[in-house]
Amino acid sequence: MVTKKWSKKDISFFDDLIRLKIVEVSNDLEDEKRRADDIKTSTQSNAIYSSHMADASSDHLDMERAYYFVAREKKYLKYLHKALEMIDDGSFGICKECSDLISKDRLIEVPHTTKCFRCKSHS
Repeated sequence: MVTKKWSKKDISFFDDLIRLKIVEVSNDLEDEKRRADDIKTSTQSNAIYSSHMADASSDHLDMERAYYFVAREKKYLKYLHKALEMIDDGSFGICKECSDLISKDRLIEVPHTTKCFRCKSHS
């Protein structure tokens, strides 16, 4: 079976796109870390003055949400770096199940994917 490959121009496009996403996600991650730390600091300093359980619960929920976003962004960064590794090893954009090229639209949205839409839908 002959495996199709993306052109060098396409690979360069995806490489640039992924690197841009890494910068954007890294910036978002730093913002989320700052926000989570601010909420944590604010919650700790307000804990002395907070006398209502609903206020404390709301503060805790905000802090959990902020740390969830930090974890999610870190995970996405790992996926983006994995996409760059796939570019380097030549497996980028090729479905690991059927060996067809993954659609450009799908790769733009999910650059770390290893399956085409058809194979992903059947798994």
